[in-house]
Amino acid sequence: MKKPIRKVLDKNSNHLAESPEYKIWLTELKQQFLSAQLKATLKVNATLLEFYWALGADIDDKQKESAWGDGFLTQLSDDLIAEFPDIKGFSKRNLEHIRKWYRFWSANPAIAKQPVSQLWQIPWGHNIVIISKSQSYDEASYYVAKTQKHGWSRSVLVHQIELGLWQREGKVLSNFEQTLVSPQSDLAQQTLKDPYIFDFLALTSDYNERELEQGLVNHITQFLLELGAGFAYIGKQVPIQVGERDFFLDLLFYHTQLHCYVVIELKAIDFEPEHAGKLNFYIKAVDESLRQEGDQPTIGILLCKNKDKLVAEYALSDIQKPIGVSEYQLTQSLPKNLQSKLPSIADIENELGGDL
Repeated sequence: MKKPIRKVLDKNSNHLAESPEYKIWLTELKQQFLSAQLKATLKVNATLLEFYWALGADIDDKQKESAWGDGFLTQLSDDLIAEFPDIKGFSKRNLEHIRKWYRFWSANPAIAKQPVSQLWQIPWGHNIVIISKSQSYDEASYYVAKTQKHGWSRSVLVHQIELGLWQREGKVLSNFEQTLVSPQSDLAQQTLKDPYIFDFLALTSDYNERELEQGLVNHITQFLLELGAGFAYIGKQVPIQVGERDFFLDLLFYHTQLHCYVVIELKAIDFEPEHAGKLNFYIKAVDESLRQEGDQPTIGILLCKNKDKLVAEYALSDIQKPIGVSEYQLTQSLPKNLQSKLPSIADIENELGGDL
């Protein structure tokens, strides 16, 4: 008696599900679909922002040529919403955003050298955050490029802008130019920043290196976000043997874009020249013990509470290994609304001078 067709199919299906060839093909198919889905989403976003750009130009021209006031936007919003009630982008507030966005970018002559279409590769909400929080065209361009490159969410983008990544990235004091070949030296320089901001830590005023280290490891996600893209965490107090002795690296990372190990040495005190010598020794040990074929030279980052720039430059001048010296801050600077309520240094000096 023949087996029921359904059972035969079920048996074949189970066998097929276990087939390596089928699994590989299915994985490829899923990836192709996700890629197509992403392309479709980006195309829709680009088409929408291309329309917004043209709309912003029209609004700007009409208000200049016809001397229409802001009441024009209210009327336009009402008319468009009446025609397209399901579209949220025609609110008066969003029309104001569209006008502001267009004016921000079109007012700068450099926009002719940078394709406007780059703005269409990131979501509309990201675009508004960037022009609302950036202080200059160059800063806004920087965050557009970073968002496009790293695929930042809006919350990550806001975090990076509020912590001043544009002002801090690439500012680390280092000897990379003398100890690394180009373009590795340039890439390493741009990867690091000064200062690093660890505002997610809650430490008492008399913390030490171990407490700082443990706090960073406990908040490794925020720490990696502050370090930047490409850092892969390996461990803390990583043992490494030199001769008959064991030494321990505060923090060890591998950078997937620089293709090298990164040793981070933490100091809860001001920079001292001997700190660079110790880190130089650790980098040499990692190069000898862990570095494999294809890895670039190991880089060291010395994070200290404060540094005298000239002392740090002297200390690094004769160091043979690539080292960057950067400060860190545990709290953010005061918000602008609070800064305005506090007396300035000049105000304090004037008050003191009046009493003498």
